[in-house]
Amino acid sequence: MSDDRNVIGPRLRELRKRAHVTQKDLAARLDVQGLNIDQAMVSRIEKGERPVMDYEMVAIAKALKIHTAELLADDA
Repeated sequence: MSDDRNVIGPRLRELRKRAHVTQKDLAARLDVQGLNIDQAMVSRIEKGERPVMDYEMVAIAKALKIHTAELLADDA
C-alpha cells in the first residue's frame, strides 16, 4: 500500500540501482549522516510504504551524490 506522503519511492529505487548502491550500503551512508534508517526502512521507502521527511530526502540525495530535484523528477 502506497503512502501519499512518499513521492520519491520508485524514483529512489531507480537512482540507487543506477548508482550501483545496495539498500544496505545506502542505509550505511545515511547512518554516517546521523539518520537511523536501516535496510528494511530503505525498502519500505522504495515501496512507498513509509513517508519521507524533507531532511531525510536531503540526506538520501547527499548519500547518492545527486540533487534532491532528481528524486522528485517524473521521468528517468
